[in-house]
Parts: sequence; structure tokens; C-alpha cells
Amino acid sequence: MRRAYPDDSAALARLAALDCGPIPTGDVLVAEVDGELWAAVAVGSDGAIADPFRPSAAIVRLLRLRAAQLSAATRTVDREPVRSPRLAARRQPIG
Repeated sequence: MRRAYPDDSAALARLAALDCGPIPTGDVLVAEVDGELWAAVAVGSDGAIADPFRPSAAIVRLLRLRAAQLSAATRTVDREPVRSPRLAARRQPIG
């Protein structure tokens, strides 16, 4: 399991053709077995493609789990910490 590289585009196109689905875009995770891509999932969406001639259902579940973890981590980093109004009031300088 790894992030997709730009040079994976041909293998992703092949997977999409086999699965009759669109190529995932954006941040994409792929599952590679013996040098061949078996599945791909876009981080932050439900888009997934897999080789229907391989036992790839469990791999897709793992990719989706990891994609959800990465998506949640990104949302946490992008957000500012939420402060309760009472805490904010206590931190006001006394003047």
C-alpha cells in the first residue's frame, strides 16, 4: 500500500478500464502486489477501482480504511482548535 506516483497513470488507466470506472483523482492510494497495481482509492472520496480478476475486495477495504485515516488527519490539521466561550473569556486580559 502506498501513495500513487505520476508514473502510475498507465497502470491506473488499465485498472479503470478493467473495472469500468473512472480513474481516481487527487491524492490516491494504491495497492501493489508483485509490482502490479490491484486497486486504487482516492483519499477524501468513495472513489475506488480494482482488478475484478483478482481477489481485491479485502485490499479495497484496507485502502479505504487508510484513506479515511489520512482524510481525518488532514481535517484535524487544517482546523483551528475550538475554544469554549468560557475559556476564551477567562483568557481576556484584565485591563
